[in-house]
Amino acid sequence: MGFWKNLFSGSDSTSSSSTADYEVHNSGEGNDAPQAVRTSTNSNGRIFFSTDRDIDLYELEELCSAVGWSRRPLRKVKKAIQHSYLVVSMWQLQGKQRRLIGFARATSDHAFNATLWDVVVHPDFQNKGLGKALMKFIIKKLRSDDISNITLFADPHVVDFYRNLGFIPDPEGIKGMFWYPD
Repeated sequence: MGFWKNLFSGSDSTSSSSTADYEVHNSGEGNDAPQAVRTSTNSNGRIFFSTDRDIDLYELEELCSAVGWSRRPLRKVKKAIQHSYLVVSMWQLQGKQRRLIGFARATSDHAFNATLWDVVVHPDFQNKGLGKALMKFIIKKLRSDDISNITLFADPHVVDFYRNLGFIPDPEGIKGMFWYPD
């Protein structure tokens, strides 16, 4: 539960050594200004987060394809992004080249609840603490809006990733229910 305590206390430090090499800081501009995460070795260039929704959908599709997700109609992806409460993209900057390496979005009732969707980190950048940094960033943004109930749906192969971040199955044992068209 240390991850959640850090989020609720406002501390940027983590007890995990997997993200100890990353420093998160504000850029000094407005709330939606990009924030940067830099590696201590600079082997990956500069990594930064943005809440700008103007994302090249083809670049996002390439990112999703790199992790094996099926193609989705771009018009629907665009609509999902437009209607999301929060959109966070993670970028690698090397010289003048910018590359989309991570993405997540949240829907919300704007008061109590938010659900995370489409959390993805390019395979070349996995197991480096960047997925954890992306999650910490989006959760901290939601918590700053006083949203305290954050949920997500996880494929079986990433359940441990989310569990290590403090996500747990519903403590009251309530099971989600779904309705799908025939």
